[in-house]
Amino acid sequence: MLKEEIERRSRIINDAIKALLPEKRPEGLYKAARHLIRAGGKRLRPVIFTLVSEMLEKDFKRVIPAAISIETIHNFTLVHDDIMDRDEMRRGVPTVHKLFGDSTAILAGDTLFAEAFSLISMCEVDSKNIVEAIRMLANVCIRICEGQFLDLSYENRKTISEEEYLEMVKLKTGTLIAASASMPAILFGERDKVSHLWEFGILSGIGFQIHDDLLDLIGKDIGKDWGSDLVKGKKTLIVIKAFEKGVELESFGKEKATKDEIKRDIEKLIDCGAINYAKRMALKFAREAKEKLGIMPNNHAKKIILELTDYLVTREK
Repeated sequence: MLKEEIERRSRIINDAIKALLPEKRPEGLYKAARHLIRAGGKRLRPVIFTLVSEMLEKDFKRVIPAAISIETIHNFTLVHDDIMDRDEMRRGVPTVHKLFGDSTAILAGDTLFAEAFSLISMCEVDSKNIVEAIRMLANVCIRICEGQFLDLSYENRKTISEEEYLEMVKLKTGTLIAASASMPAILFGERDKVSHLWEFGILSGIGFQIHDDLLDLIGKDIGKDWGSDLVKGKKTLIVIKAFEKGVELESFGKEKATKDEIKRDIEKLIDCGAINYAKRMALKFAREAKEKLGIMPNNHAKKIILELTDYLVTREK
């Protein structure tokens, strides 16, 4: 059921992307800007957006450009993150900077960023609600940049605390999922539900990122460089917990670490309990997120959102 619901909405989202984000001239810029967004992805953020609209008993087709704007911002962040992290694969294809060069990739990301705000203006709702939604997305983009800066700065520190990691993840990942969940309430004028949906998004987003960090180590066919977080010295919750236990990792921060070194480190992370600790934490945040939906109407869309929240912290890729 959940898989079919996600796939059905993903098809709607993909059709809207084709219509709202066409390739234009100059050809080289737009090929780069459309590269990742056309490569696929799970479309989880716009899917959440459409489900929340339905849970609020509203027609999401009136605000579908805003759902696409959130996916556009997500892809903008991926393009720039890949440049900073020097990743070469994303969604099973070469990253934008790898294929088109750093300068074009930066411009492609900037183009997506600007297009996102233009898209929200196309929604068929009260203009005051559109202004409020644009303001929210702008603030979310600031929070994402703050989170990315923290993530980069942590690489230069020997240790960070679990609390510091969770704050970084809240900013870098949680806020955009929070926007996906709460923006429909803003656009449709359901202001009494905005804070509940925002908190749902923050909590589920943190759980999602913890699980995403796990997938970097134990995921199946994840479409990007395996073990890249270890090699880049990322202070994930898993690594933080391992370091607390005095575990030494061969591949951590080692640019040319071998697959055998990465494999041995993953075995250490399993043996010391760091992997299982992260799994428990991801499930905890998902459980707390679902509690925030208690005031929402009990309908089919809500049932799917609850199932999707569990999927965010249990998926295999």
